[in-house]
Amino acid sequence: MITLERDRITFRFPEIDPDAHASVAMMRTLRLPDDGKTWPLPPGLGTFPLRHLDDFASRLPEAWRKRGGLIAPMAQAEAMWLNFSSREGLPVALRICTGKIDAVTGEAWSHDLSDDPQNYVVLPNQPWLDGYKVASDAIRQFVAMPLGEGYTAEEQITGAAEHGGLQFLAYPMKKERWEAIKREREEERRRSMARMDSAHFEDGVAYSMAMPCAAPARAAAPMGLSPGGRMKQKIFADRYGIDAWDTSRPSKLFVTLLNSLQWRAITGEDPPPSPATAERYTQAGLPWYDYYAGDETALATTDTLKGLKSVNEIADGKGELRPAESAGTLPPAPHRPGARPVREFGD
Repeated sequence: MITLERDRITFRFPEIDPDAHASVAMMRTLRLPDDGKTWPLPPGLGTFPLRHLDDFASRLPEAWRKRGGLIAPMAQAEAMWLNFSSREGLPVALRICTGKIDAVTGEAWSHDLSDDPQNYVVLPNQPWLDGYKVASDAIRQFVAMPLGEGYTAEEQITGAAEHGGLQFLAYPMKKERWEAIKREREEERRRSMARMDSAHFEDGVAYSMAMPCAAPARAAAPMGLSPGGRMKQKIFADRYGIDAWDTSRPSKLFVTLLNSLQWRAITGEDPPPSPATAERYTQAGLPWYDYYAGDETALATTDTLKGLKSVNEIADGKGELRPAESAGTLPPAPHRPGARPVREFGD
């Protein structure tokens, strides 16, 4: 079962655990400079609004009505990242596709999970995904562009501009595996409480430090996602093994992306303002972030995604002007917090 809750996509599996669920938010962010450098994590600047497509079905094309799901606004050349969270820690295997192209492997959309190569991320071990996996330790940022002009990953890989948008396929952990993990966690909790009862603390408080890292439309065209600037990020290997997942209970979702004019015409709402450029953000002395996960193994990348060209590379090849960044406005409080410089998991 999929629900929309405060602009978060929530996957629920009551037959596995009535109290547990996993969720995804589409986060607004800075568009990274497409300059050949590998950038650190940009901040989260709030969520993109999400609406039920069925609420506006009479104003939408028949093909969109058939696929259902949600709609979201993204301006041309605007960037975003996906923020994952999991209540009660229920592990979920999540496939993420753009234009029905897997963002982890570059393979076509299917209902299959694979571990050779691994074509999914595991929640909550994977806290977020910012783009297409193009190296073992790097991605190219998700950037919105109109379909039909050759920029999207879908068009680069398939040669067609057909689907656009975002697609999710979520599988919960098998019930018996989840019950065993819960028992292990409860036993560890009891052991931890026993150690705390027998230990001596000077003030009874544990501290952690959060430090930023040191590194520096068109009305008619539907929107897809394209590779943008390069960013430091790892996608982690599945620590549970492919047999842990209940492939009989997938949840599927299509998120249709609208440009700003479409969003306003269909919903009557103003889209979110464009954020500031990365240059202005840095000049203002605002922080970039890093993420530490020394106990996780990074996936290798595939040749398909290694070959993707960025938005600027395609524009240069076509002899067109590079899509400009909006001057935007500086955020009052960048949002990618955590016990260390990590994004918030949510509630």
